[in-house]
Amino acid sequence: MLDIESTTLDVAESSQLTHPMIGGLILFSRNYVDRAQLVELIKSIRAIRPDIIIAVDHEGGRVQRFRDGFTVLPAMGDILPAAKGDMTQAKAWATELGYLMAIELLAVDIDLSFAPVLDLNGISQVIGTRSFSPEKSEVIELASAFIDGMEQAGMCAVGKHFPGHGSVEADSHIAKPVDERSKQQIFAEDMQPFVNLIGKERLQGIMPAHVIYPKVDSQPAGFSPFWLQEVLRKQLSFNGVIFSDDLGMKGAAVAGGYAARAQAALDAGCNMILVCNDSAGATEVLNTVNWPTDDKGLSANLLKPDAKKVAKALEDNTRWERAKAIAKSLT
Repeated sequence: MLDIESTTLDVAESSQLTHPMIGGLILFSRNYVDRAQLVELIKSIRAIRPDIIIAVDHEGGRVQRFRDGFTVLPAMGDILPAAKGDMTQAKAWATELGYLMAIELLAVDIDLSFAPVLDLNGISQVIGTRSFSPEKSEVIELASAFIDGMEQAGMCAVGKHFPGHGSVEADSHIAKPVDERSKQQIFAEDMQPFVNLIGKERLQGIMPAHVIYPKVDSQPAGFSPFWLQEVLRKQLSFNGVIFSDDLGMKGAAVAGGYAARAQAALDAGCNMILVCNDSAGATEVLNTVNWPTDDKGLSANLLKPDAKKVAKALEDNTRWERAKAIAKSLT
């Protein structure tokens, strides 16, 4: 999965999209002027690769790539406080916000938002109120409700950042975070939302953290066969798609250059790797990586929207307006 530079495809990007190892494209704020422009951009992408997964980080709060022409969503960590601790109310709001987030993206033919965030709101500055709560039980309940809304609109859920980014202060975009806690602490606390939601088959995708947990393994989770194959696949029986986090992030540099990072992520067990904000790095990866010929039946196409649910949701203007009113009251 790669990105593009601007609000339209250039000739080089159009050509690169035809590469057989490109399976996805992620959009950022720089790719957006208004809703009409976004629709035209997506049409141009689909004209070249109708099968491609188009994704965006559209969680709400400070991580929402499109604003004008879209409903401004609250940060997930603001929901329960706004409900004054009333979990029933908070869950009802979370469901409608999950529905709203999903249907507004699906309406412009975007397949996927990398959501929800399942980290605990601990000491991480980059997570903060992106998380539903500091408490694992509250994260589980509110994330489940948010996923209910996503599913009702027809969108799959991708939980991040496995096994948990909230309890380490450094930002993996610009640093190499290290979580020094014991394996027992990580498994008993931060990993529990993933354990619960995987066990209930609520997650179709997982994105691991660029965090090193040295008491468990020497490699960041996204480059670790132990975390991805032993824990995620075997112990938790996760059978969905594993996405790498962006290999352009500082936390990924521990694995070497772009080609080395990509190979390490694939070897560890990622099914789709993200290379963003560096077109030369993406080209290097495409030209040098030893691409697997068998993904064991796993394809990002497993995360394509449910067309019947999308069609039904697009017709439900009353619910859409009700959800917009909830979002407005919380922002």
